[in-house]
Amino acid sequence: MSNLYSNIVELFKRIIINTKDGGLFIFILLVLITIPFANILNSICIGILFTISLGFLNKNNFNKNTSLLLPIILYALMALSFFWSIDKSTSIKSLLKEISLLLIPLVFIFSKTIFKQEKVKIIKYFSYSIVVVSIYFIVRAFLNFIINDSNTFFGHELVTKELNAVHYSVFVSFSLLYFITHEANTLKTIIIQLFLVSFLFLLQSKTVIITTVFLISLYFFFYSKTANKMRLRNIVMLVIVFFSFLFFHRIKEKIEFEFQLNKDNNIGHTVIPKEIVGDRIISMKEAWENDKFEQSDFFSGASFRVYQFRMFLEIMNEENVFFQGLGLNASYKMLEEKGLKYNVFQGNETTEGYQKKNFHNQYIQVFSELGFIGFVFLILILFVNLKNALKNKDFTHIVFAILMISLFLTESFLWRQRGVVFFTVFYCLFNTIHLSEKENKIK
Repeated sequence: MSNLYSNIVELFKRIIINTKDGGLFIFILLVLITIPFANILNSICIGILFTISLGFLNKNNFNKNTSLLLPIILYALMALSFFWSIDKSTSIKSLLKEISLLLIPLVFIFSKTIFKQEKVKIIKYFSYSIVVVSIYFIVRAFLNFIINDSNTFFGHELVTKELNAVHYSVFVSFSLLYFITHEANTLKTIIIQLFLVSFLFLLQSKTVIITTVFLISLYFFFYSKTANKMRLRNIVMLVIVFFSFLFFHRIKEKIEFEFQLNKDNNIGHTVIPKEIVGDRIISMKEAWENDKFEQSDFFSGASFRVYQFRMFLEIMNEENVFFQGLGLNASYKMLEEKGLKYNVFQGNETTEGYQKKNFHNQYIQVFSELGFIGFVFLILILFVNLKNALKNKDFTHIVFAILMISLFLTESFLWRQRGVVFFTVFYCLFNTIHLSEKENKIK
């Protein structure tokens, strides 16, 4: 315990040393490390960061990086959607939650020269902060088990429903891959890696776990120092292609079987615990075809997302909003009406029902609320992010890009303050650094 305390003290000393010249390093870091805490605290840190950045605003510091304009344009489209929104009061309230898409890119635009040497340090200290917060959650779970005899070691119960186990899994995965790719393999870092791997499995987000395994494999086969010294990856890829071809028909049959199977543990994080709803498990096929449901019908993670995609297609077919969408967060109104129509579990005194949930898919969420135009801008942001990551051969940037692309398939990550702050800060940090370092070399 004393060793852990000394490490934390040393960490804060280094942070102070790195910010003694008065840059924005400490304020960007504060925004990131307060993401797991109360939203109001994170909002205060964002406000302080933006206010301080105004002091750097002059024509010499102005950053003309066009990548930074894309989140701002997306936010402008959100604001414009108020004028055609079917639920104007909800749309106007939601603009404040999404304000990071406007303020954080402006911070980087105002402060052209201050991020060049700080990227790795910011990622490092953020990763260590996630380790500290995760240790707190584990200790709390043990205390709850001992004192209250309650099992809080898994999923939302481990990190709280409000923080969200899936979203926190992204922070853990990102930090884990930092320690694997950047830190030397000392006893301390190996222990941290094992701890983060264990914590990631306790959070039970299958999408993030599968993506993390893929990224770790990608690193060791293509980006690690030993990757250039061996040809094992070529053999592995050949074997994968061979077996994929050999078992393609069996895989196809398995997918068709899973679609019709009533299982509570298929892919996707459960949005409402089974014990709250009922024992009858709805299959993906039933979620797609049933005309009516019972209040005791339980949707697994995958079946609920199939149901929501079905609702999306119905809404887009019934409403003439293909290009402009329903309006920011206005889809909740339509989803609630659909939920009443199909009689999904309506909730009780302690738990909100399925009709209150969002699409749990960022691509569908944007398409339904901001239309085809908003969807194109989201894809453009992800494309620019991935293109710059591959062009710069920055594996940490690649990790971030692939994590976001995969997570958006199962979560409306940007529709939560923690998600939009995490995405926007790292999007701006990675893409600004990419261009700044290039400019620095030319100079």
